Amino acid sequence: MEQEFYQGLAQPVRIIAEKADPFTRRRLLDLAKRYDAKGGSRAATSIERPLPVPRTTPPSSIFSGPSEA
Repeated sequence: MEQEFYQGLAQPVRIIAEKADPFTRRRLLDLAKRYDAKGGSRAATSIERPLPVPRTTPPSSIFSGPSEA
């Protein structure tokens, strides 16, 4: 019964993590792993994916030119 309870908590946390920013995703997946450990689950039910490559700022040449005010 307790195992089902913690697995029930871990699954929604993983779903929320899929839509979160990288920092929050990492924290939520850690939380889900802790729920799995408390519930006695031996293997995680989710496969971790690598974090996306951080975005870079566009070159300043995009912003140079006549401005509209």
